[in-house]
Amino acid sequence: MTQEKALAILKSGRNVFLTGSAGTGKTYVLNQYIKYLQERRVPVAITASTGIAATHMNGMTIHAWSGIGVRDHMTLRHLQTLKTKKYMQNKMDEVAVLIIDEISMLHLKQFSMVDEVLQYFKGNNLPFGGIQVVFSGDFYQLPPIGEHHETSKDKFCFMSNSWVRANLHVCYLTKQFRQTENELNFVLNEIRNGEMSQSVVQLLEEKVQESMYEDEEIFPQLYTHNADVDRINEFKIKELDSKPKKFKGKASGNKVLCETMVKSILAPELLELKIGAEVMFVRNNWEEGYFNGTLGTVREFSENGFPLVETRDGDWIEAKSETWKVDDEQGKTLASFTQIPLRLAWAITVHKSQGMTLDAATIDLRKTFEKGQGYVALSRLRDMKGLRLKGVNPMVMQLDELARKADKRFMELSQEIDFNLHTSDLEKDFDSFVVRNGGTIDKREIKKVKEKKKLKASNKSKVPTHLITKELLDEGMNLKEIAEERGYVESTILGHFFKIKQEFPETDFSALKPEDEVIKRVQEALDKSDEDKENTSLKYLYEANNAEITYDKIRRALLFIK
Repeated sequence: MTQEKALAILKSGRNVFLTGSAGTGKTYVLNQYIKYLQERRVPVAITASTGIAATHMNGMTIHAWSGIGVRDHMTLRHLQTLKTKKYMQNKMDEVAVLIIDEISMLHLKQFSMVDEVLQYFKGNNLPFGGIQVVFSGDFYQLPPIGEHHETSKDKFCFMSNSWVRANLHVCYLTKQFRQTENELNFVLNEIRNGEMSQSVVQLLEEKVQESMYEDEEIFPQLYTHNADVDRINEFKIKELDSKPKKFKGKASGNKVLCETMVKSILAPELLELKIGAEVMFVRNNWEEGYFNGTLGTVREFSENGFPLVETRDGDWIEAKSETWKVDDEQGKTLASFTQIPLRLAWAITVHKSQGMTLDAATIDLRKTFEKGQGYVALSRLRDMKGLRLKGVNPMVMQLDELARKADKRFMELSQEIDFNLHTSDLEKDFDSFVVRNGGTIDKREIKKVKEKKKLKASNKSKVPTHLITKELLDEGMNLKEIAEERGYVESTILGHFFKIKQEFPETDFSALKPEDEVIKRVQEALDKSDEDKENTSLKYLYEANNAEITYDKIRRALLFIK
């Protein structure tokens, strides 16, 4: 099914299970639908089965939203207690659409409890209290955590009575956006289909052999166990000679929610960084130029004490503190956690890589202990070129058999729905669904909401940020004055200057010119660089000059070198 058809089914108000292999755009479709609902003022609850997945959606965990917490069963007394809480009553009264992302990781018992809570609060015995429910995920991903004695039947939520009663319309996305038709996509499809051919086995074995003879380290490194990840990150940061700088996160609000949030967020409570540390951003902030999974290296610390990160694309970003929040339906903050949105990224676990897209990584699957881990790890990458494979074991190729059978049935159901439901018929239900749930179909009102969101996002987004810097430069401001005016560190403004130089080569940068000797030495380092290697980075130029010229002066010098 196409993304467009799935979105039309969502807009019609039908209950939906949105699925498909990794990289088919499930999160994109959800975000499009969320935007559609919010513009029409239809109350939507955005949740996910884990805190990691919730941050991708700017939502909260389903456990916190529904009030089920860590329980494995719901009592009448607890339901009554929940109903005495005003914020719970208000949000349950208002909610018209519930979205749960990464549904595969939600245990059957917890799934059923969410159904129970909604029925109780809504006073309605229909599935989930009669509201639209949208579940998204891929049951080939990591399974729910359960008791040792539990089988897949006991854990997967699609085996529950609540799932059956919800009458879900399966939308199985099939077009790949992360991996194109390449070797890696071929491998992943064979794992999904359970048809491991000798050619795929040989392909992975060759990749392992090839990786053994490559000396250069590729980061991040993905491991199946936390102990390996912690060991590598601790070893690598101790290797650095630079002085450590520690950042302690700050939590406030509801104690239980704070504890849950701190455990689920990828940014650690205590973050120790050094110049030279390999890091990964763990938050989306498009305005500042990073997203969850952006990799880089700490190059300096700003005057404000924040780390300056050079990304793999060569951009310099000041990693300022970010705040993660859990809000109720009225927007009141129930719990918050503030920390630098970074974590050490020489190594991460396969579990924490879920939801990320990586251009390159070293993956060690020799200790794979759970079905689906190998599939999740390999599907993070775009192609085999970016893969360094340290090793595999037989479980790498295994997927849960119940999940495999269910997936096959989901695909059949999706094909039936795609054939029987026509977009023109679905469109007839769009407006009635919005109105029935207290939303607006008035085009003027929808336009107002859109404009308000744009204004709230940032006036800066109307003009590219480097052009705002150019206006100040043209007014005669110097580097320091522009940085203060815009609230950025000087290195960020210098990055803007490079873009300005490319677009407006006649711009006068003479006030920034360093000593002629500095320019000469940087030019000599560039001349000596091997054209076949990407060694003209700031780090290379810094090391080529025996660390005697600061990064700041190198960047200034490059403005005057053709």
